[in-house]
Amino acid sequence: MSIGRPSLKTVLKTSTVAGLAAVMLSTGIPAQVMSSFAAPVSVTAPQAPSFADVVSAVSPAVVSVRVQSDAQPVSDDNSNFSFNFGGRGFDQLPDDHPLKRFFKEFGGQGGPGGPSGPGAGPRDRDRADRGGPGAARPHHLRPTAQGSGFFISEDGYVVTNNHVVSDGQAYTVVLSDGTELDAKLVGKDSRTDLALLKVDATSRKFTYVSFADDSKVRVGDWVVAVGNPFGLGGTVTAGIVSARGRDIGSGPYDDYIQVDAAVNRGNSGGPTFDLNGQVVGINTAIFSPSGGNVGIAFAIPASTAKDVIADLMKDGKVERGWLGVQIQPVTQDIADSLGLKEASGALVVAPQEGSPGQKAGIKQGDVIRAVNGQPIKDARDLARRVAAFGPNTKVDVDLWRDGKQQTLPVTLGNMASDEAASAETTQPDDPAPASEQALASLGITVAPAEDGSGLAVTDVDPDSEAAARGLKNGEKILSVNNRKVESATDIGKVLEQAKKDGRTRALFQVEANGTSRFVALPINEG
Repeated sequence: MSIGRPSLKTVLKTSTVAGLAAVMLSTGIPAQVMSSFAAPVSVTAPQAPSFADVVSAVSPAVVSVRVQSDAQPVSDDNSNFSFNFGGRGFDQLPDDHPLKRFFKEFGGQGGPGGPSGPGAGPRDRDRADRGGPGAARPHHLRPTAQGSGFFISEDGYVVTNNHVVSDGQAYTVVLSDGTELDAKLVGKDSRTDLALLKVDATSRKFTYVSFADDSKVRVGDWVVAVGNPFGLGGTVTAGIVSARGRDIGSGPYDDYIQVDAAVNRGNSGGPTFDLNGQVVGINTAIFSPSGGNVGIAFAIPASTAKDVIADLMKDGKVERGWLGVQIQPVTQDIADSLGLKEASGALVVAPQEGSPGQKAGIKQGDVIRAVNGQPIKDARDLARRVAAFGPNTKVDVDLWRDGKQQTLPVTLGNMASDEAASAETTQPDDPAPASEQALASLGITVAPAEDGSGLAVTDVDPDSEAAARGLKNGEKILSVNNRKVESATDIGKVLEQAKKDGRTRALFQVEANGTSRFVALPINEG
């Protein structure tokens, strides 16, 4: 069988395919083929700020703080942590479970325990710090706490929290490069939860950071937190300032900056930076129903820390001015009862015996409205302002008394040795038996007190304003509008005078278990 020649059509077709293959092998996909593919996605949008420059600059100044003592360390059974895995708690996981191994390795002896236990509120400190690993120490010392800190000087002063170091007997500072250095405790202040350590390394200069002017910090500003959560040193988180001036009930000088940067167990004492690399606050507490980060953390303002740390660096202690008066906030009801236009200042429940305030003439029922001409917002503001003055400082205290403004000169005492009491609500004593007289307009029944001082409350209408304001059976009414009362008739006379003066409320001084407070009640109730 003879093989014929290929046709011209076949030759042309074969040549074309071969030529296309040659082009593809030598030059890639031809232009006419490439044009059939869509262009890759490319979006032009504003870029989020990067914190990398800030982090690289400040990280060498942030350290981990390890504390050792002869106290019993926290158990590693993690019973106070709220993790739940498939119906089993963390302590019920097998020993070879990857999560359990992870936290054993990186979370220290205490595992992943949270700053606050299950159901804890904002008053719980970030106990981040319990159970972390520590440097080698004498056999009688063991790791009991672990937190964060930062250098504020090139010669090795380190700021951290008081609750991190409070039970310690030996301290180790771990640098960002892993170097471990011994440190000594210079001083601590429980009222602001601050402490100062000094690293023992005279021949070395350290990278350090400075405090910012936190008065310029605004809600919504970016912040960066650097610390040692769960023993994972050098961890960086970012967020914004969520609020300012937070009072979480942890002490008399609460004025926290709230941030939503992730703060967890071990971040205590670590810094929160602004984008200039300055410290705006020191992380000290979180709010956590579960024990982990929920985006609500509290930092001690730089302005507070700067003054306290300067005192600690000077002589290892903090001395504060002391007025020596028991105070409570001025509510709008109290302001109305006293004839004040606005609810501001601090109401004096009682001056302490022998205190600077008592010696200067401050009396029960006075409202302190300014110190050295600076207006007082509330009771907590007064405590902070007075404490900022040194002992033996002479100040002018502006008062509101009997409907008039007065000014008294006061020489402050020293809070280091004289503790100022705070107003507290206590449980009532047992009611004193006596013949009862009804005060229907107020919803209370009173009788002469057994000790002859004031009137005992023997019954409170549960639907009355008095009950809503916390008045209870067994408490004593000592005065109304700063006038002593011995009978229901005395109360009636004071209320009638208040009505003539155009007042809508009267101020009752109530005592229970030796502690008194003021309650404003509406005059025309009933």
